[in-house]
Amino acid sequence: MVTAEKAYGKINLSIDIVGKMEDGYHAMRMVMQSVSLCDDVTVRVTPGEGIAVKTNLRYLPNDARNIAARAAAVFYEATGITGCRTEIDIKKRIPVGAGLGGGSADGAAVLRALNRLHNTPLTAKKLESLAEKIGSDVPFCVRGGTALAEGRGEKLTEVSPLPDCFILICKPIFSISTPELFSRIQWDKIQLRPDTEGILRALHEGSLSGVARRMYNVFEDVLTKERDDVETIRDTLLDYHAQGAVMTGTGSAVFGLFDDENAAKGAFSALKATYPECYLVTPVRKLDV
Repeated sequence: MVTAEKAYGKINLSIDIVGKMEDGYHAMRMVMQSVSLCDDVTVRVTPGEGIAVKTNLRYLPNDARNIAARAAAVFYEATGITGCRTEIDIKKRIPVGAGLGGGSADGAAVLRALNRLHNTPLTAKKLESLAEKIGSDVPFCVRGGTALAEGRGEKLTEVSPLPDCFILICKPIFSISTPELFSRIQWDKIQLRPDTEGILRALHEGSLSGVARRMYNVFEDVLTKERDDVETIRDTLLDYHAQGAVMTGTGSAVFGLFDDENAAKGAFSALKATYPECYLVTPVRKLDV
């Protein structure tokens, strides 16, 4: 049995940290959006045992450290299905260390694929619950679309979709360590925060400009050596008439929302020479799982 899944990346229209939970994790409040930039994940199940992962990037682990392998192990543990050899082939397109959720998207795609191959023993809600065991962004990536994510990211509320637009994503040549950025931030001393409620209202009203002008990421406040490139990319996006621009996740990628494709293409050309990892994409609606 074999099936293929698109593992869609994500951007954060806003990120706020609203406290610390009893387990030590930061309490997040984020508006998340799926985008058409994706990895291709192929899953093959045959009689036998074991989980094998192969990717087109040599530096990625192909053992239990890979989130796709962990997703398969969690699925089989939850369902009690045995006697299956599972081979996972991932063609990576989403850049690593960018804040675009590439690993989380791959893990979610494996959950969807195995659920389909085994005749859908689990509901979408159960898949999202399993996804919590794999990573904070994985529950969102199971179905994607547009959502308010709270807690560690696992508490999801579906919200009105982002209006049709063009999204230009640009990644600097460096990546940013998520644990390092979390270690720099003091949530109770954050002064500038996103207008999350305003973003949700703008989504409900179908106002792209209303969303874009309210976007903010509190992690930008604690950038150090990374700040110059992030600001250069953001300023270029705005110079080419992006409705708004902000860093996604813990970086390092920055994105801008455009209502005009030609303007987005102009920004793409301007940035591509300095920053080769540029992607012109569109929003993706919630998947039917």
